[in-house]
Amino acid sequence: MAKLRTPDLPAVKELIMRYTPIAAALSLALAVTSSVGLAGEREAAPRAAMLIAEGEAALEAGQPQKAIDAFEAALAVDPAHTPIYLNLAEAARREGLQGKAITYYREALEREPENLAAISGEGEALVEKGAVEKARVNLSKLEALCGSNCSETRDLAMAIQRGPQPRVLAAENVLPDAQVTQN
Repeated sequence: MAKLRTPDLPAVKELIMRYTPIAAALSLALAVTSSVGLAGEREAAPRAAMLIAEGEAALEAGQPQKAIDAFEAALAVDPAHTPIYLNLAEAARREGLQGKAITYYREALEREPENLAAISGEGEALVEKGAVEKARVNLSKLEALCGSNCSETRDLAMAIQRGPQPRVLAAENVLPDAQVTQN
């Protein structure tokens, strides 16, 4: 009968001591990566959430400047909460500040490059500003990310189809030519 060979005890200890730190580091890295992936979107800080709700109420009441003030205060409280940028962008668009809205959408996209609402909102603001070709680039991004049937894609496609809205000039913005007369 063949005799089974027992492993050399010092060699086993050396093997364990050599590879245990690597295994521990890899398992820690995998645990952190998987927990970040499962975390999803975090909630806003409580005070910021109150300010966001105040801003949304102001936006619903047709007071975009009051909404902007509330959203900016929420951003000061919780600058890491990306949806605040989307709220600010929407309020800026309703105030007629498409350039500022595009800036907020781009900040949201810098934080979350595949944020469908930010891509669509930026595209709609670009259309409102008259940059229809740039909006078409956003539309193609949306179609690649979520297809042609998601609501963001449909909203942007409809905005592009409507085209830029003509700007209305208020009477207060037109100043009559100054006339100089002699006495």
